[in-house]
Amino acid sequence: LGLALYAGSLCAVSGAAFLYHDYCVIGAGPAGLQVAYFLQQAGRDYVVFERSHAPGSFFALYPRHRKLISINKQYTGKSNSEFNLRHDWNSLLSHDRRLLFRRYSRDFFPSADTMVRYLEDFASLLKLRVQYNTAIIHVTLEKNEEAWNGHYFLLTDQDRKNYKCSSLLVAAGTWVPNVVNFPGSEYVEGYETVSINPEDFAGQTVLILGRGNSAFETAENILGVTNFIHMVSRSRVRLSWATHYVGDLRAINNGLLDTYQLKSLDGLLEGDLEDLAIVKDKKGKLHITLRFYLEDRNISAGIDSITLPQDELDNFATRAPYDRVIRCLGWKFDFSIYNRSLRIMPGKGNIKKYPQIKPSYESRGTRGLFVLGTASHSVDFRKSAGGFIHGFRYTTRAVHRLLENRHHGVPWPSTVYPITQLTNSIIKRVNEASGLYQMFSVLADIILLRENATAFEYLEEYPVGVLAELEMQTGRKAHNGLFVIIMEYGRNFSGADKDVFYYNRAVGEAQHAWQSNFLHPVIYYYKRLPTEREMRLRPPDWPLPRPDAIHHIVEDFLTDWTAPNAHILPLRRFLENCLSTDLRNFFAESCFLFAFTHQKQPPFCQQGYVRMQGLVGSQELRHHAVQAGLLQDYTHTDFSGDRPPDSRDGSQDQLMRDHAIPVRPLQHLINAKDE
Repeated sequence: LGLALYAGSLCAVSGAAFLYHDYCVIGAGPAGLQVAYFLQQAGRDYVVFERSHAPGSFFALYPRHRKLISINKQYTGKSNSEFNLRHDWNSLLSHDRRLLFRRYSRDFFPSADTMVRYLEDFASLLKLRVQYNTAIIHVTLEKNEEAWNGHYFLLTDQDRKNYKCSSLLVAAGTWVPNVVNFPGSEYVEGYETVSINPEDFAGQTVLILGRGNSAFETAENILGVTNFIHMVSRSRVRLSWATHYVGDLRAINNGLLDTYQLKSLDGLLEGDLEDLAIVKDKKGKLHITLRFYLEDRNISAGIDSITLPQDELDNFATRAPYDRVIRCLGWKFDFSIYNRSLRIMPGKGNIKKYPQIKPSYESRGTRGLFVLGTASHSVDFRKSAGGFIHGFRYTTRAVHRLLENRHHGVPWPSTVYPITQLTNSIIKRVNEASGLYQMFSVLADIILLRENATAFEYLEEYPVGVLAELEMQTGRKAHNGLFVIIMEYGRNFSGADKDVFYYNRAVGEAQHAWQSNFLHPVIYYYKRLPTEREMRLRPPDWPLPRPDAIHHIVEDFLTDWTAPNAHILPLRRFLENCLSTDLRNFFAESCFLFAFTHQKQPPFCQQGYVRMQGLVGSQELRHHAVQAGLLQDYTHTDFSGDRPPDSRDGSQDQLMRDHAIPVRPLQHLINAKDE
């Protein structure tokens, strides 16, 4: 009994040693601060752990040459704040207008130092609960049936302090350098430590391993002082303007492409880095050879005893020795702090640097563990902007909404409108929404139809990858069909080998909208919610399963989809066909006529005119309608006889088809009724 009581007291002490929070956030970078803002606005119990003394520690070091490649557009010609976020790639989402990045810098490509200052202000002005100088070194699970997800997350920091939380949000980014080991790799300098003073490279010959923005950024810095620069990677160069992926090579860093193609000594090579080997000669020069030449040889015996490729092929591309070799291979997620019980595993293939997560951003191995920010980019790698601030600020908000519904019973925010506002609601969103625009093919607006299509419920920026789980994830019902509004590029317009500047690359006519290449809105209509199986079996490169109907709004050079004939009219007719209803707006005179000539009136008349709502007529408004051809002018018409000149035969059917609604005098309507 004494032993049992002693053991129980130990358990009690052990339990008391854990500081509890509902939500634990690892990392106070942009994603960590963004989710902290949403949690704080919702009044939730949370804490953010940051290993450094200030937020955004990654930006305190990187990019090494201090210029960001995220655009900071000061002017767009519009005052709509939501629209302007489409061209502001640095601001986080908040209610505080002081925390727009354009108030911190006027540079189109701002400095990383400005980003650090911005993140510090974001955390301090909003009073976010960030615990600095706290490095989480171990994370494990504790099974508990009373916990939200059937277990608690136990975290330990560098001082052996323990924390317990019900939900774990990992926003630590990807910060561990990618390293390739091969014979002689000890002679390679890393991007994270190499000098950024161009004078240190004066008159030197340099080989750069890698072909991303960090590699070209490094080359751009020393391009004017080196003898020549060679760059080697296993893949060909991918230009962001061709792939439409912002993580590929940006124009600001591509000076080396000019000097390569214009034959100014610099050059690009393709090859598997793991097949390389580096041998250092007595003068300190670095020679590139292939791994198989070193088999069964002692590399320390000296270069004279080693066969080099140029010994057999005298025009071998890298036969000239190099003074320096620099590794610029990017970063990967730190898996080392997570216990095996969490089953957080790396992805496969080209996403192995990211942890495996679902389209809901929840870990595939552990319920309640969500990955946010750059580390969540496996969901849309090389497809959309989820690995960058202007993308993951929206996916972070989506995760917060999923958590609010799951743990606190707060349904996904929505707005209910009468069906007459369907066309206007879609047009407004595709012209303003920044989340749809930046996270194209990943986030979508969902329109849930009410019974008999008299009204609809509008949900913004829902992850399309979990469309089949919509009712469970949002707390909303989809019993009567739905529309999904998403932004897409043309199917065959993006790729490293694509010529995106070819003649006739754009479509301008509505009937060819399905062939649009540039980013444009696409509306999917489903009579019922797609199933999990349909989501898995969707066509390759389709963000959604095959719908019952689909409509492309034709691409627009100004990304302004408000043209009455090219954009709005085809959309309205598509919606009318899907709903089998008339979505036009009518003047009061037309609704008055329908009341006498039709058993069922159009929705606009039912929800407006019949309920004594709508636009009050005036002589000026009537004159405008006549000039536009919407109403017929009877002021100068002389009717004789019992009937007006235009016969009523077939007029009821024609009335519902034509845009110009004939309006007859009240006396004629009374006579017609008597007939």
